Amino acid sequence: QVQLVESGKDFVHAGASIQLSCRTPRALFTFKRMGWFRQTTGQRELVGMITPRGATNYADSAKDRFTISKNDGARTWYLEVSSATPEDSALYYCYAQDYDTMEYWGQGRLVVVSS
Repeated sequence: QVQLVESGKDFVHAGASIQLSCRTPRALFTFKRMGWFRQTTGQRELVGMITPRGATNYADSAKDRFTISKNDGARTWYLEVSSATPEDSALYYCYAQDYDTMEYWGQGRLVVVSS
């Protein structure tokens, strides 16, 4: 089992940015891809992914204000949501997938955006 540890502010004012981090003890190049999901009411939805080479792709709903990046030396990847609105309040989960399709999840981070 690979541990993914999320961190970031739990409370953000509307208009500010949500900034989350996901740290792992494994080198990022050992993963096939890393990313973020979020859960509002019920279903967990994809936000986007990043590969070890730095290529990113995002869900259609996340292409405007969401940015995923990484720091190989810190073994960490990041999510930034700019111009946050109350609708961005959610449980945010980081995610990683091995080349053999094993999947790993962070513990989830509840972020509340005030109006």
